[in-house]
Amino acid sequence: MNINAKEKINIKVETLQSVSDVDLADLCNITEHAIRAGGGFGWLKVPTRDVLKKYWNGLVVVQNRILVVGRLNDAIAGALQLGLQSPNNEAQKNIATITSHFVVPWARGYGLAKNMIDHAETVARESSIVCIQLDIRETQEAAIQLFKSKGYEQWGTNPSYAQVEGNLIKGLYFYKKI
Repeated sequence: MNINAKEKINIKVETLQSVSDVDLADLCNITEHAIRAGGGFGWLKVPTRDVLKKYWNGLVVVQNRILVVGRLNDAIAGALQLGLQSPNNEAQKNIATITSHFVVPWARGYGLAKNMIDHAETVARESSIVCIQLDIRETQEAAIQLFKSKGYEQWGTNPSYAQVEGNLIKGLYFYKKI
């Protein structure tokens, strides 16, 4: 008997207000895998587990930072951060940023990354956001194509955006009016 594995996959996307012990373990595990695969949202080497725990526990208490997670069969398999402006920034109060968007390699291909973007855009609209901005290393080709497919437009390039293994990497800047 053949079983189609994709039929057994349950996808769920949500905003986390707090991090349970199980969620924290999932977040740390997927972050380690993503870093090793070259998509660790800025990290080049896997930090200690204590550093990762502090990072994720601290993130959910940061004002104006929203943590969106994607789950496959209840396990967190991806994350995205939606940054809102601080209250004193009235000129940009309706502009948000997407940062640190990733899906662990073993969970790719199920639409989780797209669903997290859709969820972030919904949350942004509910917060009176009219435009979302983001930036990506030029080496993150799949992410670039994903955001372009979701209607994000590239508006600029920074030739010295990041340094990886001694090489300067370009960064691409995108926006989308929502």
